[in-house]
Order: sequence, then structure tokens, then C-alpha cells
Amino acid sequence: MTTTKENDKPKDLTFTYNRFLYGAFVSLGLYFLLANKDISTAMSNFGIALIFDPFDQKVMWNNRPAYQQIWLIVHLSIVFGLLGIMLFNWLAR
Repeated sequence: MTTTKENDKPKDLTFTYNRFLYGAFVSLGLYFLLANKDISTAMSNFGIALIFDPFDQKVMWNNRPAYQQIWLIVHLSIVFGLLGIMLFNWLAR
């Protein structure tokens, strides 16, 4: 018979999982942007990547280091920039 201690908790893999998926979606976004020149698919992949915050999600926004805030704001600015380019191209037709 196996007994477990009350303090034994499963290892939290969300940080590793999120960082891997963030990198995968950023890589997909770069592929679609640079290789296929598909702005809409690249924008959606970059946007989905933001769901998987590569930093510690348990830390509130105001308590995060400045470099993490800058990184995420620049990433979001890239998504909005691609959205603007896509809408401009759509309206220019």
C-alpha cells in the first residue's frame, strides 16, 4: 500500500508549458510573416502567443519588472501594428 504525505504536491509545469507554447506561436507568427507574407495569420499567431504569458503569471502586473512589462507591451504593439497594416490593405482595395 502506498501512502502520500499531505505536503506532496504535483510539480507545477505551467511555467514550462506556457513558455514552450509562447515560443511556438511566436515562431509560427514569424514563419507566416516572413516566409508566406501572410499578415493576417501572422497577426493571429502573435496574438494567441500573448495568451501564454512567458513570465510568471502569478505576479501582478504592477509588481512585474520593467523589462517584462516592456516586452509584453512591445509584443502587443506588434500585434496592433499588423492589425493596422491588414486593415489598411483591406480598405485600400
